[in-house]
Amino acid sequence: MSTFSKEEQWSHLQMKDLQWSRLKKSIKHAYENVPFYREALQRIPITPDDFCSWQQFQELPFTKKHHLRENYPFQLLATPVNEVVRIHASSGTSGKPTVVAYTKNDISHWGHMVARAIYMAGGRKGDILHNAFGYGLFTGGLGIHHGSEYLGCATVPISGGNTNKQIAMIQDFKPRIICSTPSYLLNIGETMINQGINPANTSLKLAILGAEPWSEKMRDIIEQMFDLDALDIYGLSEVMGPGIAMECECKEGLHVAEDHFIVEAINPETLEPVPDGEDGELVFTSLTKEAIPIIRYRTGDVASLSRERCACGRTTIKMSRVKGRIDDMLIIRGVNVFPSEIERYICSAEELEPHYEIHLLKKGAMDHVELHVEVCELFYNSLSEQSFNDQKSLELIQKVKKTLKMELLVSVDVRLTKPKTLLRSEGKARRIIDKRPSMSATL
Repeated sequence: MSTFSKEEQWSHLQMKDLQWSRLKKSIKHAYENVPFYREALQRIPITPDDFCSWQQFQELPFTKKHHLRENYPFQLLATPVNEVVRIHASSGTSGKPTVVAYTKNDISHWGHMVARAIYMAGGRKGDILHNAFGYGLFTGGLGIHHGSEYLGCATVPISGGNTNKQIAMIQDFKPRIICSTPSYLLNIGETMINQGINPANTSLKLAILGAEPWSEKMRDIIEQMFDLDALDIYGLSEVMGPGIAMECECKEGLHVAEDHFIVEAINPETLEPVPDGEDGELVFTSLTKEAIPIIRYRTGDVASLSRERCACGRTTIKMSRVKGRIDDMLIIRGVNVFPSEIERYICSAEELEPHYEIHLLKKGAMDHVELHVEVCELFYNSLSEQSFNDQKSLELIQKVKKTLKMELLVSVDVRLTKPKTLLRSEGKARRIIDKRPSMSATL
């Protein structure tokens, strides 16, 4: 694979021309083969023959997750089932799972996108890549795996969990690259330290992390712990999987695979586009998918877009790292707060560990928030009788509450916990514990 693919250096005009050509074909493919899209477009009304301007693209209907569930399992297929070579699906914990399918060409495109993403991060042919993303119906494991092989890396398909085995394989196989969620890599590092192993002395030099929002402070902690570069990869199953966008070594945004997807950022309430640089809900339209083309899919992920040329030389549009999901946004006394904003402060406080849970409670008619956060060993050992009722603990609690109030304009109760007591992630971190009546769930 060359330094860049040619599309990554095209002018915006060249990219728009390619996107328009592919978009018209994709709209025609969806209209002719998917009743859901044919009916949605007829309601506007727009037919493939009428579709002739970018302004009309802005008039196309949005696709939302509930549409995928309502058409479970195969009603959104635009190809015969006998042309499908792989099927993935969400967990379905909140209802019917969302199903995605891939033709042979889809898998080939996906593999190329992920290979390009790994290369962008610094991976090269001949590297050993330790893949700790989960395999199975989740797209992370197999998506990274296929792209890694496409690039020519020796791929270790260890999947998630079994942390002691992960550590043994890292020590024995000496991979240069590791792929996982950021919270699980942090877990691996802490387990190494508990075993007397210094994570900074391993062979790992590059971490490709994704599948959950993570703060810049979390990146700093991971990079210092392992002495490596940690870069963000973005994807979601409903659109394709990992590889939709990737951070380069500049760490100033993720380059979107514009030759395969159109990305928009909209105001989730007005549904109008937001200016570049302003946070909005990401919306993706596929350009090359055969099995399940997707038109203006509202992801629920909040980020901003930038069209400025990157210092790395790539010209593709960039998205910021995901700030959070609209579904995970907390509304505390009328103030919108994402867990990643709370994480940013926790990771910067020397008395605290980057492990926390946000408990949602009901007090009377009002929603109430409790932040449960671990203290570090040094702080805990300095407490009189290891009690959180002493003056030092009370001062830390007040410090955390005051800082969150000042920086995020929210009031939360703070509960300190002993080191190594909160649940560690072996996949996606679960940050929000909803204990409100009739809504008890872990998000």
